[in-house]
Amino acid sequence: MGHTRKGEIAKLKKERREAKADKKRKVGTRNQLVRFLIVCEGTKTEPKYFEALIKNHISTVREETIQGEGKATVALVDRTMEIKNELERGNAMRFDRVWVVFDKDDFDDFNEAIRKAEELGFQSAWTNEAFELWYYLHFEYLDTKIGRADYIDKLEGVLRKRMGNPDFVYKKGDPEIYNLLQTYGQEDLAKRFAKKLRSLYTDSNYSEHKPCTMVDILVEELEYPEKLLQG
Repeated sequence: MGHTRKGEIAKLKKERREAKADKKRKVGTRNQLVRFLIVCEGTKTEPKYFEALIKNHISTVREETIQGEGKATVALVDRTMEIKNELERGNAMRFDRVWVVFDKDDFDDFNEAIRKAEELGFQSAWTNEAFELWYYLHFEYLDTKIGRADYIDKLEGVLRKRMGNPDFVYKKGDPEIYNLLQTYGQEDLAKRFAKKLRSLYTDSNYSEHKPCTMVDILVEELEYPEKLLQG
C-alpha cells in the first residue's frame, strides 16, 4: 500500500509539472506573436493587395486585421485610433503594430497626417503620389514627378509587354494584382527602388517627396514578423 501511495503522489507531481510546463509554453506562444492593425485609405485596392500578400506568406507569429475605410490623411489617422480602441477593448488585447496606408492625392494635410500618426505611435505606409507607384517599382525604377493616371498607364504598358497580352487593363481593387506582380515583376527590386527613392530626400516636407513610398517597410514586416520579436 505504501508503494502504491508513493506512486500516486509521484504521478500527481508529474502531472502538475507537465501542466505547469504546458501553461508556460502557451504563455510563451502568446508572447511570441505580433498583432498588426492595418487601416487603409482605399476600400479595395490596398486591402486586397495586403490580404493576398498575407495569404502568400503564412506565419505562426503574426495576426492581422485589415480594414479599408474610404478616408484619407488626418481623417484616416483619427479613424484608425477609433478602430484600435474599439478592437482592443472588445477583444481584451492590444495591437503591436498599427499601420495607416494612404496616398498624397490632392490633400493639403499630408504632412500633418504623417506627423500625427507618429505622435500616436502609428506607422505610415504612405505613397506620394499613388499606391500604384509601389506596383510599378516591381518592374522599373521611376523618379519622375508624374500623376496617378500616368502610373496606371505605365503599369498597364509594362504588364501588357511581360504578359504578352496587349488587351490587359488594370482595374483598381483587382484581387489578382498581387499574383501578377509576383509572376511578372520582382518584389526585391521594388524594395530596393523604394529605398533608393527615399534616399533622395532629407527633409520632413513629405508632400514634396515625389515620387516616394513607404509601402515596402510594411511589406517587409508582414513577410518577416519574427524580426520584430528579435527586437
